[in-house]
Amino acid sequence: MKDKYSAVWVSHSSISDYLKCPRAYYLRNVYRDPKTNHKISFMAPTLALGQAVHEVIESLSLVPIEKRFEESLLTKFDRIWKKVSGQKGGFADAADEEKYKTRGIAMLNRIIDNPGPLRNKAIKIREPLPYYWLSEEDNIILCGKIDWLEYVEASDSVKILDFKTGKFDEDPDSLQLPIYYLLATHCQNRAVSGVMYWYINHDTEPVSLDLPDPKLSEERVLEIAKRVQLARKLGRFVCKEKDGCRACRPLEAIIAGKAKFVGINHFGQDVYVLPSGNT
Repeated sequence: MKDKYSAVWVSHSSISDYLKCPRAYYLRNVYRDPKTNHKISFMAPTLALGQAVHEVIESLSLVPIEKRFEESLLTKFDRIWKKVSGQKGGFADAADEEKYKTRGIAMLNRIIDNPGPLRNKAIKIREPLPYYWLSEEDNIILCGKIDWLEYVEASDSVKILDFKTGKFDEDPDSLQLPIYYLLATHCQNRAVSGVMYWYINHDTEPVSLDLPDPKLSEERVLEIAKRVQLARKLGRFVCKEKDGCRACRPLEAIIAGKAKFVGINHFGQDVYVLPSGNT
């Protein structure tokens, strides 16, 4: 009998954590602070920037097309930015914060001037966290939130759109779009007719990519998910580097008491900021 509470849940972010460093996966996805029983997370300026910009964009999908841009995106951004302002965003000082906020404003101005697919109908998956059984036999669930599903009326289909706020393009071998393709295929009824990245840090329109192969995508994701499942069963999460790697060091600093607690996020995780040099 299926039991989602005993299943191993995997997502693009948790799989990425594991591939970067099994120890980082453990600290981010399994470990709980014994004092609070909460999972831990750290905040840094790049993460604060991405969070604020994504929240502005996500809010648009909830608004009817004709009213979508009635309120300035910059006004929304200014309001949302307060959530990550100051030490909550891990900024070194006011000048550091202003530098990142200015980058966010430039990204949103790029969207204001070139809204593209954001002017079209969007589909929302009802579940707050879409998921499906990747393998009932192996007791593994795949989950994740997709940034944007553009509705294509002519074919009654959807296109997956993921917004990128970083300076670098996504690795061509990334499993992100294959995972989103699988989720969109299993968690809503329309066919997926396109997948796109929009690098809003430097591009004025999305970049279309080839549709992932469903069978190959599922095989690749399941293979890694089984490795995650085995690591959890054995309790073996070891960093390959002797002194820790870039992925696990910030989290190690938190449990070593070298970070500052700044609050609890909407996932119920304890959020910390790290001294300069530990991110």
